[in-house]
Amino acid sequence: MFLDGLDELDQKILQLLIRNARMSYSEIGQQVGISRVAVKMRVQALEKKGIIEEYTTVVNPQKISGAVSCYFEIETTPDALGEVAEILRQNETVTQIYRVSGKCKLHVHAVASSSEEMERLLSHTIDPLPGVVECSCNVIFSRIKDIKGLRL
Repeated sequence: MFLDGLDELDQKILQLLIRNARMSYSEIGQQVGISRVAVKMRVQALEKKGIIEEYTTVVNPQKISGAVSCYFEIETTPDALGEVAEILRQNETVTQIYRVSGKCKLHVHAVASSSEEMERLLSHTIDPLPGVVECSCNVIFSRIKDIKGLRL
């Protein structure tokens, strides 16, 4: 599967951390049968290789009063794609940017504290973007399933 390049012990450690990233090295060691120090060394090696990218807190914007979450599909001319991606990358309201298949498209997710802030993103950042051929926006009403990263 996805983890063919990792030994069985690293796979077990990753599975435990995916279920609970706050699990202590001691708890992991008890479950996989190695010492806390050995777990720490393996986790650090996985981090150094870039297999484990980060530990984070995920905030659900739909649970915050007034927050607005939207997805944008932005089609640009080929020569403008890089500049558009960079402008969006620097905007704090924009949380994710993906280059997707199709005619020079970007899939962009933004979370704003209010409708007014989302409208400012549209009018001050997205509308004036260079080389935009087409832009569509979808407001997210609720989260049904949202998996972060690789699931084993």
